[in-house]
Amino acid sequence: MAGGPLPLEGLRVIAIEQFGAGPLGTMILADLGAEVIKIENPAVQGDSARPVPPYPLPNNDSYYFQTFNRNKKSVALQITTPEGRAILHKLVARADALFSNCKGTDPEKLKITYRHLSPYNKKLVCCFLSGFGMSGPRSSEPAYDYLMQAYAGIMSLTGEPGGPPAKAGVSFVDYSGGFLGMLGLLTGLWEANRTGKGRDIDVALLDGAAYQLGYLATWALNCGHVPRKFAHSAHPSLVPSQNFATKDGWVSVLCMKHKFYPILVEKMGRPELADDPRFRTPKDRYDNREALLDILSQEFLKKTNAEWAILLTGHVPFAPVNTVAQALDDPQVSAREMIVEVEHPSAGTIQMLGCPIKIPGARMRWVRAPYLGEHTREVLCGLAGLRAEELESLRARGVVDWNEPTGRR
Repeated sequence: MAGGPLPLEGLRVIAIEQFGAGPLGTMILADLGAEVIKIENPAVQGDSARPVPPYPLPNNDSYYFQTFNRNKKSVALQITTPEGRAILHKLVARADALFSNCKGTDPEKLKITYRHLSPYNKKLVCCFLSGFGMSGPRSSEPAYDYLMQAYAGIMSLTGEPGGPPAKAGVSFVDYSGGFLGMLGLLTGLWEANRTGKGRDIDVALLDGAAYQLGYLATWALNCGHVPRKFAHSAHPSLVPSQNFATKDGWVSVLCMKHKFYPILVEKMGRPELADDPRFRTPKDRYDNREALLDILSQEFLKKTNAEWAILLTGHVPFAPVNTVAQALDDPQVSAREMIVEVEHPSAGTIQMLGCPIKIPGARMRWVRAPYLGEHTREVLCGLAGLRAEELESLRARGVVDWNEPTGRR
C-alpha cells in the first residue's frame, strides 16, 4: 500500500479494556500505527462486548465488537493469577503504556498502577479511564454512558420542552471519554520521554460529561442560570439557530454570527425582516424569539429540503437533518474517506467508519478486530519470551488460551 509510515509506529500499549469507551480510544491509537495488545480474560470469554446483539458473528464475535477493536492484537491471559501477573510484568517491561477502563478502584486491586508496575518499567505510563475516577465516594461503582448523561445533567437538557429527560442518540460520553483517555495517555508519554519517569493518569467519564456542559455550567455557577429545553433543538442564546420543519423533512439552520441573519431572510424572500426593529440585532432577536420563529417556521414549510439546500448552501450555515443512512451516503463523508473496508473470515467485507484523524501521506491500514486470544502465542513467545511448552502448560491451567484462524501459525 502506498504512503509513508504512520506517526505512532513503534508505540506499544497494553490494553486491559472492555466494551466501548476504552476500546474506541485505543483503536484510534492503533489506527495511527500503535501496537495495541488487548489483554482479555479467557475465564469469561474475553471482552464483554464480543457477543453484543443484535448482529452476532461466529466465533464469539459481533459487528459491535468489530466497531471498536480494529487493528489490535488479542492475548487471552488471566492476570489475576500469579503466573498471569508475572507474564503481564514481562509485557509491560517492553511497552510504553498500560491502559485500562475498569472501575476506579480496580487498578489498585489488580496491581496495575504505576506504583506496582514501575519496578519493571520506570517510563511506563499507566492511564485509567473509569466512570467516576480513582477518587471520591463513588469511585468503586461501575458507570456507563447513559448513566453519565443522566448524572451530569445532560439528559435534563435533551428533548422537547415538556417532554421527559432524554439521552443523546449516540454514546457521546463514552466516545469523548475514549478520546480524553488517549489525550491523557499521550500527555503522560510526552512527560515520560522528557523526564524518563512514567506516572498514573486518571480520566473519568463523569468529568468529561460535566466538562461538556461548557458555558451552561459557567452561567449556572456565576449567574444562577437555570438551563431549559428549547423547541426544535434551538440554541439558548442565538436566534435563529435551530431545526425547522420543511415541506418534506427537517433542516438545521444556524445564524451563529449576526451577518448570517440578513442573508437568510433575503434568500428566503423576506428581506424586510432584517430591518424589522424587533429583529435588527442579536439582542432584539433573543428578546423576540417566539415572534421571529413563528414567521420563519411558516416560511420554511413552503419549500422542500432540496430547495432550501439550493438557496442556502454556501451562504448560511445549513444542513438537512439526515437519517443515518443518508449521512453515511453523503459525498462529503466519502471524500473524507470515513467509510473503510476490512476483511473478515466469516462476514466477508465489513464496512465501518474510518479514523477521524487524517494524516496526509501516511499508509493507513484496516485490519479486522481479532478473535479472543488470536495473538496469544505470537505475543507471549515473541515479546514475553515464553517457550511453546510453557504456553501449553499455562493453557492447561487456564492462565492463557488462544483461538487462531485456520491456517495461522
